[in-house]
Amino acid sequence: MNVDAMRKVVSDLHAELVRYGLVAWTAGNVSGRVPGEELFVIKPSGVSYDELSPENMVVCDLDGDLVEGAHAPSSDTAAHAYVYRNMPEVGGVVHTHSTYASAWAARGESVPCVLTAMADEFGGEIPVGPFALIGDDSIGQGVVSTLKGHRSPAVLMRNHGVFSIGKDPKAAVKAAVMCEDVARTVHVARQLGTPLPIARDDVDRLYDRYQNVYGQRSPR
Repeated sequence: MNVDAMRKVVSDLHAELVRYGLVAWTAGNVSGRVPGEELFVIKPSGVSYDELSPENMVVCDLDGDLVEGAHAPSSDTAAHAYVYRNMPEVGGVVHTHSTYASAWAARGESVPCVLTAMADEFGGEIPVGPFALIGDDSIGQGVVSTLKGHRSPAVLMRNHGVFSIGKDPKAAVKAAVMCEDVARTVHVARQLGTPLPIARDDVDRLYDRYQNVYGQRSPR
């Protein structure tokens, strides 16, 4: 996939953030690493979702410096760049302030693994990362330090919101969607009583099945 193709993918995926109610106004962003290049594509800063197009997506190098585009890149660009530099397996990064997940982040509390859907997608709890200010790569450092060695593709950055990662931008968007979905459900469950934890062995089995058996597989 070349730069132009990634521009379209990233532009189109922003509509999914709106569709699933993960963003408000111009907050939130999707980025995608360009395969085989030291580049990634990201949303321009402060541009309305209705005005996004492949043409106004921004291309940056892995230091977060602008390479191509008529707009300034997202204010979260340094965080995305840090993730790409330090997690070469990551091909997509998403940031949202989705309501329920951000509420857990505001409390500095991880979302416990009390749903089979969480075991499937996250392989355990959704962890909390440290507080960090926007403007440099401090948020990226927190994302990487929290998710390296963790099965979860999403982290709740304390007092901030969600960062999710994936093998490509679509996978990172899916993780952001699922993060908000389970954060909402577990919140509701706690209003009714104490959610029941899932045994670690069962979490492992559910995660393995979902990651390696569930869905369609390409013929060998």
